[in-house]
Amino acid sequence: MKKQFSKSWNTSKQPRKQRKYIANAPLHVKRSMIVSRLSKELSKKYGRRNITLKRGDKVKIFRGNFKSHTGKVERVLTKAMRVYVEGAQLTKRDGNKSYYPMYASNLIITELNLEDKRRQQSLGKNKKTVIVETKNE
Repeated sequence: MKKQFSKSWNTSKQPRKQRKYIANAPLHVKRSMIVSRLSKELSKKYGRRNITLKRGDKVKIFRGNFKSHTGKVERVLTKAMRVYVEGAQLTKRDGNKSYYPMYASNLIITELNLEDKRRQQSLGKNKKTVIVETKNE
């Protein structure tokens, strides 16, 4: 694998190459990697398994020190590929609190922030709709 990011690179079993691909990826590609699973209810409702995280989404933490904690997404750091969740904070020695950075894969979305029209449209595309035909006699 070259030093520069390559779109044509497919996959590799070697973890070092996978890590290098992620590290060298441009921000628009990294953004699509910050993805979390939807809860069972949301998954059924929208007909998809996961979605890109966004500020304002309510999430439940499934791994790490803050397991089973729920809160809103405060910040999404695309460059570092980390997410900050409201309430998941560490207390420093001087008494200040700082957010604990987490991977998006360790979170499950329980409620979506639907203020963005584009996000609503993208969710609407995959919505499962049942078409019922009626016979005219």
